[in-house]
Amino acid sequence: MKTQKITEHIIHWLKTYANNAGVKGFVVGVSGGIDSAVTSTLCAKTGLPTICVEMPIHQHQDQVNRAQEHIQQLKKRFSKVSDVKVDLSESFETLKKVVPPSNNEDVLSLTLANTRARLRMTTLYYIAGLHSSLVVGTGNKVEDFGVGFYTKYGDGGVDISPIADLMKSEVFAIGSYLEVPTAIQIAAPTDGLFGDSRTDEEQIGASYDELEWAMKQKDNNKKVDDFSDREKEVFSIYTRLNNINQHKIQPIPVCEIPENWK
Repeated sequence: MKTQKITEHIIHWLKTYANNAGVKGFVVGVSGGIDSAVTSTLCAKTGLPTICVEMPIHQHQDQVNRAQEHIQQLKKRFSKVSDVKVDLSESFETLKKVVPPSNNEDVLSLTLANTRARLRMTTLYYIAGLHSSLVVGTGNKVEDFGVGFYTKYGDGGVDISPIADLMKSEVFAIGSYLEVPTAIQIAAPTDGLFGDSRTDEEQIGASYDELEWAMKQKDNNKKVDDFSDREKEVFSIYTRLNNINQHKIQPIPVCEIPENWK
């Protein structure tokens, strides 16, 4: 992997896109994870104003600590980096009081997790609107185009996606090259949507290294019967998630009306 070349390419792409769009800079939601750390650092390296936004909702303290360490490091390294903290816990609790309840705890838990992500998206666009900036996505290739591990119109609601063509392992490699805090580089990936320390691997049932392997196998037209034991289990997990999340991965369907009917 040509880490330096890829890094410089993304930085140039970000700066060119922003200049062509006529905006002033970037807004990035910073969670304390590797994806948002790499994304915000790439934005900062463009030299354009970059606003790092913390949006805790009953957040686990380890995630808060990592996000704050990263933001402080960025502010020391880059003069045009600033930060905003918007605690959405009260807003989240207020919304929970006025929406219909559910007796299905599993469905309710997942729906509320996605609601957290959508509150954050709204906040990012509010801040971006105030500062004439772009909301920058932090999703990687496995999440965005492999298993659809993100919230539609939550962390999936963005203007641009600079790392969405990179596997998670490649994001980690760039993170090391960019010298993001060690605590972030070694932390187990988590979406932080449940207010606890559960990891992505615990939710998905497979590690990102395993999912990358499965993604490559599917791209090579392999079938589940080509594997056995753990490989078969991982490939099945990947295939199931890829299938059920096509509504996220594919563009929004448009019902096209025959021209002679108009």
